[in-house]
Amino acid sequence: MSHHTETLVIGAGPAGLTAGYLLSKEGRDVTVLERDPSQVGGISRTVSHHGYLFDIGGHRFFSKSKAVVDLWDEILPNDFIDRPRLSRIYYKGKYYAYPLKAFEALRNLGLLQSAACVGSYLLARARPVREPKTFHEWVRNQFGERLFAIFFKTYTEKVWGMSCDAISADWAAQRIKGLDLGAAIRDAVVRSLGLRKKKPAAGEPVIKTLIESFRYPRRGPGMMWEAAAERIAAQGGKVLLDRGVDGLRYDARTGLWTVTALRGDGARETFTARHVISSAPLRELVDALRPTPLSTFNARALAYRDFLTVALIAKAREDFPDNWIYIHDPAVQVGRVQNFRSWSPEMVPDERFTCLGLEYFCFEGDGLWNASDAELVALAKREIGQIGLIAPEDVVDACVVRQPKAYPVYDEDYKAHVATIRRDLESAFPSLHLVGRNGMHKYNNQDHAMMTAMLTVKNILAGERLYDTWCVNEDAEYAEAGVSGAQEALASERLVPRRAA
Repeated sequence: MSHHTETLVIGAGPAGLTAGYLLSKEGRDVTVLERDPSQVGGISRTVSHHGYLFDIGGHRFFSKSKAVVDLWDEILPNDFIDRPRLSRIYYKGKYYAYPLKAFEALRNLGLLQSAACVGSYLLARARPVREPKTFHEWVRNQFGERLFAIFFKTYTEKVWGMSCDAISADWAAQRIKGLDLGAAIRDAVVRSLGLRKKKPAAGEPVIKTLIESFRYPRRGPGMMWEAAAERIAAQGGKVLLDRGVDGLRYDARTGLWTVTALRGDGARETFTARHVISSAPLRELVDALRPTPLSTFNARALAYRDFLTVALIAKAREDFPDNWIYIHDPAVQVGRVQNFRSWSPEMVPDERFTCLGLEYFCFEGDGLWNASDAELVALAKREIGQIGLIAPEDVVDACVVRQPKAYPVYDEDYKAHVATIRRDLESAFPSLHLVGRNGMHKYNNQDHAMMTAMLTVKNILAGERLYDTWCVNEDAEYAEAGVSGAQEALASERLVPRRAA
């Protein structure tokens, strides 16, 4: 079966659906293909299990970009709720509020450990590693060796499955950018004494780590992307599920693309298009392109980190208010625990029960990924009991969700590989547009992914690449990882055409 469309979008995650929505809104002919047989949203989807809803990773709706916030409100005008923000760190049997509360942290760490942390910090500032190349060196320079070991090393190595000495300093510079330890300590003292200002002064930057509330769709982020897919269809576009793209051929003579997609029943469909927007993993995309790109070797060298969630539904003996807890303790494999009721009460339909999501970071094909659901549930029940959040015998139901290619890996060679691939594809395939986290092999958040799609649509409508989509995220004022190890960053508002910049 053959179909014709002006623009073909690969992937119905935040980037792909944003592109599809904006193009169809302008009356352009657009088709979005999604591999998943039943759901849109990608890693931002919401999964339902016996009426319990859960998120793949936790997605706060907060952005410095007015254009992104306005688009959220346009697509989902009546379903946002405001939620208090609370997260803590679990380390060696104790909980630390995040952002830090100075006196609590001192009490938990103890006077000697706290003094050693300060001494280690002062030593690192006096004798920094020149031109730090690894995550370890970069963080040690900023915070000292002891704070690195307590609040960065274990969690980061759980997330990435590799030594902090093998992770590029680029990742630290992007994800922890702007975090100043002195400012964090000052803020911690202010919080501890209850002196926090309610709102920042006019012109004062909003630091995402310190926001005390955020917006969230009342039934999870999947609401946003399901609404976007419905609006694309209402505007004359198409969103087709169960289509795994397995071939893209570009005809330089006609400027047309021929794209093949495989359905779950084995049937193959063919699409022709003038433009292709891809949010597919860069390694898979390059492998499927014809003529074969020169940068195929570079693409095959790109690595990904995979992710699985074990959702435990249990009798609610006592609730806790955190949205999530970061598990910095090396004694357990779990990396983070989501508390879905604290994201939205509507995620948990029965007040007598609680639903926690235990997040495990892994590689596709390793022991965790290949473990049976029963083995993973048994592991999660054992570890949640060890942490002390739920008694294992109170668990009444569970569900496992695997998410391949959740995180593009920032190893020491990734930056050179991506730069080579980008130059190659822009030269050989002028009507191919890369968007989103996996499409660009950049650790984009939801709002960054949307922004890359928004700029791409502007380029397509203008008939030329007016905007440099690769600038998004690079000059963010602040990126949250820091002491919490959280995986989020602010969006850049740099929506300026190249020639005007």
